[in-house]
Amino acid sequence: MGGARAQGLKPAPSTRRLFFACWPDEQVRSEIVERRRLIDGLSPRRVPDHNLHLTLLFLGNQPAERLPQLLAAAGKLSAQAFSLRLDRFGWFAGARVAWLGGPAPAAAQALVAQLTDLAGALALTFDQRRFHPHVTLYRKVASQPAFPPPPVLAWPVREFALIESLPARPYQVLRTSPLSL
Repeated sequence: MGGARAQGLKPAPSTRRLFFACWPDEQVRSEIVERRRLIDGLSPRRVPDHNLHLTLLFLGNQPAERLPQLLAAAGKLSAQAFSLRLDRFGWFAGARVAWLGGPAPAAAQALVAQLTDLAGALALTFDQRRFHPHVTLYRKVASQPAFPPPPVLAWPVREFALIESLPARPYQVLRTSPLSL
């Protein structure tokens, strides 16, 4: 009897939970963490520092065999670099999350449109939510807090990433792709 089970190895997953994101460098990540301290204690479900990101397009569970096509297509995109201005805290009642966010620059909206088109061209099924630039800081926040105004964070975005969400593990960066300056 051969195969992964016979050898005690787990079989490869049939789906991968994926999303495209702006992935902060260490400087921007530390700036986000510094601002999160202004609202410490909102919930015991604080997003771990290593998982802080800004989602561009959430793809959800996708067939694992489609990953090579998705990686290749993402590498061919051509989009402009941009600066994100994170200047406010907010709360999504339905998702019960507190976030740091700001306005959507035109270049970020154009990138999201390209990523949406890419996913559609690959016939991927995903939830097409309106793009609202934000970094989730806390989950399971029961009610809307009174937020202080945070110092403005200017985040120069020079690349985007395809990320995999793995249960109880840090997010895994599968590919980064540069943006044109």
